[in-house]
Amino acid sequence: MKIAFDCTQCGRCCHDLRLTLSVAEARVWASRGHRVDVLTEGWPWPDNGDPDDPVMQWRRVTSFDARVGDVPFRINLRLVARHEGACPHLLPDMRCGNYAARPRICRIYPLESRPFEAMVPERRLCPPEAWGDGLPVLERDGLAANEDTAAVLEAHRAAMVADVAVKARLPSVLGFFDVAMAGEGLAVCEMAPGALIEALEAAEAGLGDGSQDWSIVTNRETTRAMLTDLDCPVRLVAAGAGFMASFADVVAG
Repeated sequence: MKIAFDCTQCGRCCHDLRLTLSVAEARVWASRGHRVDVLTEGWPWPDNGDPDDPVMQWRRVTSFDARVGDVPFRINLRLVARHEGACPHLLPDMRCGNYAARPRICRIYPLESRPFEAMVPERRLCPPEAWGDGLPVLERDGLAANEDTAAVLEAHRAAMVADVAVKARLPSVLGFFDVAMAGEGLAVCEMAPGALIEALEAAEAGLGDGSQDWSIVTNRETTRAMLTDLDCPVRLVAAGAGFMASFADVVAG
């Protein structure tokens, strides 16, 4: 099976950004005065999971151990460039003004960054004319068809694994221990670009031990009640700046 694609330079993927960055890329992005948020989600994790389940194993190698009360969790921490409207590097003619140094996530789009998830054209922002026979082959049998793009994709995935040690120390440097239940949303820590750079440098230098207890934030009363019964620290919050919700707020029921 092959998927053919050619960029139309429509600029849709360069608006309302949610770009997953490596630690090094986040430092560069923030050094230019651009916003980078820390997002967290977690899974209860009593063991190492099924070794034959690629989803479980990807989650394991891209997350770190933590505790929520007495419950073992694994937490995925993402560094995400967020920008409302056009990317700060987008030029009036829809070309990228940072093309040579753009993050890897931009270089691989519209390919899927997670190794276990199929790329579905209908879920991408690209217009219909970007897809179809006669265009360059983007993906063949689930793999990037272009060797250079495949190398960038592999480097992106490798960074997500290699950065886990720094990410595990970052919350204690920030004093941020909120996490959302995976699938319900993402807990958000916002800060000034300079503060993020300082925190990343401290974590890279080995500061922060990652041993603190975490607290779940949720906008669903059923989740709050369940976790309270398990003696897990949990707070009911509304969707907003500190919580990117997957669902509308549910305060009862």
